[in-house]
Amino acid sequence: MCTVKPMYGRRWQMRWWTSVTRVLYVVVMAFWALGFNAKPVQASVLQGGPYEIRIDTNHPELKLYARGHLYRTYPVALGKLDTQTPVGSWRIVDKQKEWGSGFGSRWLGLNVPWGTYGIHGTNRPRSIGQYASHGCIRMYNADVEQLYDLVPFGTPVIITGDPLKHQRTLEFGDIGADVQWVQQRLRHAGYFRGDCNGRFEQSTQFALLFYQLSRGLPMDGEVGPDDYQALGLASSEKHYHL
Repeated sequence: MCTVKPMYGRRWQMRWWTSVTRVLYVVVMAFWALGFNAKPVQASVLQGGPYEIRIDTNHPELKLYARGHLYRTYPVALGKLDTQTPVGSWRIVDKQKEWGSGFGSRWLGLNVPWGTYGIHGTNRPRSIGQYASHGCIRMYNADVEQLYDLVPFGTPVIITGDPLKHQRTLEFGDIGADVQWVQQRLRHAGYFRGDCNGRFEQSTQFALLFYQLSRGLPMDGEVGPDDYQALGLASSEKHYHL
């Protein structure tokens, strides 16, 4: 009867394992040479975030930052003069695919307190680069799909600009960042105790009437040029300290 010595079996196993190890090493080095690990820092940024979206309403662009560094810039369409994109610091609180007709293939909802606003696609690609929306941020569908896959819930969306650049007379029922700024000024002056939610409701109008009475302004319950001036929100001022 023939028998195989245990030593021979162990030698064969060692040779087999060495061969497998060499093959794996060659494969790993090949991947490295092809550039799969050429930018490890960037890959870490893209996978780990955190991300931040910044939009300056003076320029129809959306800039995506990863760990404080600009990663991508997308052309967008912003709100029209009478339906401005909401200035403020928001977060993505909703993500939907095929959210509704006219909103393109993706929807990224923001936590704006005075209405439903978001970043979404469009069936009107010619509007990109213009001020054409009702306040939302429109993107090309391919771009918003890419953004949708990159940013998670809670991603900060910082929208800067001057909502008082084109002042309007504010009255009961109006909404917007300009209403919110007036509420903040009234609260700072001690006349408003409600939420600064950008909604011109009864509590805001009551505070305004009280303010107008105490300042000798016409008590019409509306925010006009004299009220803006008294509140320190005149368009001629360069800085607004809220």
